Amino acid sequence: MSLAFLLTSLIVVASPGTGVLYTLATALTGGARAAVAASFGCTLGILPAMAAAMVGLAAVLHTSALAFAALKWLGVAYLLYMAWQSLREQGALSVEAGQERAQAGLADARVIAKGFLINILNPKLSIFFLAFLPQFIASDDAHPLARMLELSATFMLMTFVVFVLYGLFAARVRDHVISRPKVMAWLRRAFAGGFALLGAKLAFAER
Repeated sequence: MSLAFLLTSLIVVASPGTGVLYTLATALTGGARAAVAASFGCTLGILPAMAAAMVGLAAVLHTSALAFAALKWLGVAYLLYMAWQSLREQGALSVEAGQERAQAGLADARVIAKGFLINILNPKLSIFFLAFLPQFIASDDAHPLARMLELSATFMLMTFVVFVLYGLFAARVRDHVISRPKVMAWLRRAFAGGFALLGAKLAFAER
């Protein structure tokens, strides 16, 4: 596996985006366990894009304006919904300081599901797999599918690890943040604004 692939993937994964923003927001109010759940959900959201690239569906998304637009606007709508949820003190920012989760398993499942939706509704992810990964597969490779699986699995592992690190850092400062209502209010607005801006960026995205 080339160093160029690892470095490029790290830059892509570590760059602030919807997954990072969601993981940070969840970690600040849900703690370390919620951060891991959010990271896991965002990582799972890569699987459909990976599968689409392998069976050629990503090429359809890349060439079909209607398919791309449909998925894009679903993603925009979901990001705006996340912004609205943040402002209403629900979703990722709804847990109060010291509150214990009576149904931790169910709460984690919801966090994972939201993280999964954030990535699955991003059409750029499928195109990323279509345009990025093939560059690191030799034209004379005897097993291109196996090679793509290897690269995809590496990318997913890097995503999970980087997101967990982001989340654990946020969880460490959680007690200093949630005990200050004014700080929490500003954070809710900041996360809501972040989701809205990312939604706007996706709305203007081209194939």
